Amino acid sequence: MPRRIAIFTHARRSAAIAAASSFVTELTNRGIDAALPSADVAEMGDRFTADAAILEELEPGQDCDLAVVLGGDGSILRGAEWALSREVPVVGVNLGHVGFLAEAESSEIPALVEAVASGAYTVEERVTLSVSVTDHSGDLLWESYAINEASIEKLARERMLEVIVKIDDRPLARWGCDGTLVATPTGSTAYAFSAGGPVMWPDIEALLVVPVSAHALFARPMVVGPRTVVDITLAPESTASGVVWCDGRRSLDLPPGSNIRVVTGQHRMRLARITQQAFTDRLVNKFGLRVEGWRGRSVGLETSHHDDTDQQADGHEGRHAH
Repeated sequence: MPRRIAIFTHARRSAAIAAASSFVTELTNRGIDAALPSADVAEMGDRFTADAAILEELEPGQDCDLAVVLGGDGSILRGAEWALSREVPVVGVNLGHVGFLAEAESSEIPALVEAVASGAYTVEERVTLSVSVTDHSGDLLWESYAINEASIEKLARERMLEVIVKIDDRPLARWGCDGTLVATPTGSTAYAFSAGGPVMWPDIEALLVVPVSAHALFARPMVVGPRTVVDITLAPESTASGVVWCDGRRSLDLPPGSNIRVVTGQHRMRLARITQQAFTDRLVNKFGLRVEGWRGRSVGLETSHHDDTDQQADGHEGRHAH
């Protein structure tokens, strides 16, 4: 039985459609089948020029052993959501902006095709979140999951949320705020990063709690253990309602008195890696970080003597090339 790869792409972008068509054609030429979501196939229409099966129509036993996503981080999250409960590894090709979850850039697609065809990749596992919401009586309203973060946010711009935060059923703080995030190490470079949280290396087993614009003396980002239970309750006497978002993709409106419980998820996101690039290098590349400053070159930077001479002659600081 031939191998089968699930393909996800941004079905409204011409560049993504062309990349997906080319990728699937290259897989087919190597005897590997591809399957795409029916919604993507319908939206792309005849702009998608390759032959592929419909993901939802696969028979039992016709499982995919890898999911390839061509797009930005939003598309990669969509592919990861499909793959999560199936425990299928995901590899992303960045056709967006930062593409922090992506393993390859568009120029590296030929190398990715070869790696996928030969199975030359490793699998990295990441922590996810399980999210449950109960009302003021304790009745279950909603359950979901998150790969990046669960964010509890205010619904009305003119009103702050009043939230009560508990860690392992012990009261920690009460904040008037715009919101509160619970993020994974993967999500620490997403919304939580914008809200002032720390960057966490992806192999850390932990959760990150980040208040957003909190009006409080103690309102700092906190890193808690992987078995921690985080409860965030909208104060029952509050007049402000809120909303909980999971990865910015699934949401539920929250009346006062609602409780959002976040714990480490049962399933782990599995990312396929075709290189052994250190997370530090990925951080530098994606954020365009300067690795030298006015005090001179950092120890351990690998640049040639020729580069040093040119930079001194030009009288400006160079950048570390990867």
